[in-house]
Amino acid sequence: MFEGKKIAVGLSGGVDSSVAALLLKRQGADVFAIFMQNWNDSTGTLHGDCEWEEELSVARMVARKIDIPFHFVDLSGEYRKRVVDYMFGEYAAGRTPNPDVLCNSEIKFDAFLKHALELGADMVATGHYCRKEVTCNASGNAVYRLLAGADGNKDQSYFLCQLNQEQLSRALFPIGHLTKPEVRAIAREADLPSADKKDSQGICFVGKVDLPVFLQQQLKAKEGDAVEIFRDFYTGLPSRDTLEAKAEPYVYHKSDGKVVGRHIGAQFYTIGQRHGLNIGGHKEPLFVIAKDASENIVYLGEGQSHPGLYRRALWIDASDVHWIRPDMAMAPGEERDYLVRIRYRQPLQRARLICTRGRMYVSFEKPQRGVTPGQFAAWYTEEGELLGSGTIFK
Repeated sequence: MFEGKKIAVGLSGGVDSSVAALLLKRQGADVFAIFMQNWNDSTGTLHGDCEWEEELSVARMVARKIDIPFHFVDLSGEYRKRVVDYMFGEYAAGRTPNPDVLCNSEIKFDAFLKHALELGADMVATGHYCRKEVTCNASGNAVYRLLAGADGNKDQSYFLCQLNQEQLSRALFPIGHLTKPEVRAIAREADLPSADKKDSQGICFVGKVDLPVFLQQQLKAKEGDAVEIFRDFYTGLPSRDTLEAKAEPYVYHKSDGKVVGRHIGAQFYTIGQRHGLNIGGHKEPLFVIAKDASENIVYLGEGQSHPGLYRRALWIDASDVHWIRPDMAMAPGEERDYLVRIRYRQPLQRARLICTRGRMYVSFEKPQRGVTPGQFAAWYTEEGELLGSGTIFK
């Protein structure tokens, strides 16, 4: 299938990219591996040091086992500038970014892709659980479709929601048709060194971190009030009948609730967060329902069903709307029904997209928990094609 194609595999040392490389080699491709070093700072990592040296060692062993050339590239400067600095900036502004989405669009399928092409690659392959199809438009030009992975428990298409047609034209996802157990089985049958390696967790290429400690590299801790908003606050509030009203989060003031504790800085918390609040005296857990970065106040609500945790709609600034399929882009005044998710692994939710001249509104069939500014909303067709995404503004 890929005979004569020179394909660079982003070999991370994990089982997914290892099997991706193995399958391409078996299909006759001219495969070579590139290991990316994207982070080398241990500040805030829970393991006390960066794990990239161990990952590099495993990746080298996998390349030897498969018998493919191995290359190393240091992209840590690009990663810090294009992912980590963005992440710090978003948290400082009171939003919660998704660095993994940016890691794919800015690093794996941009900086890394360019390096691979310089080494003679025709295409780049990764171990993502998603699929790609190619069709033609009316003019006979190729149109690349990004589809959910066959394994519903591992589908990673959401993390690729900011890719464009040019990036997809060079991308391969060799394991997208497989389930995780099938990938493990192939790795064990081939006796790959990564066969039983645990999946990496945490921030892309950084690992598991103590987020406040990690962020305090650039953001100073500053104590402030944690204010609880009680359910009776919502009694008698004007009904939210219009789309614009539904898409706006509640705006709280300190006088609307009761100070129940202190926090280390509003920028270190996210909507829906439960752990790390260290405030007792409640029958049910407390959750972050809002935060005011300018006043350094974190607002809390008690219980999973607290009304402050739920929204019926959100909006995306028109400049932040991204279409993987530009030929499917909506025009102002147009409305369409899609399946939407607002975080990784969230089940797809039925929603209507309403395009206006300045905004894209997403109106959900059912109220959504923990709508978080800075995260990405991604929309899919019923068939599982990811068409576009946008950064949640409010």
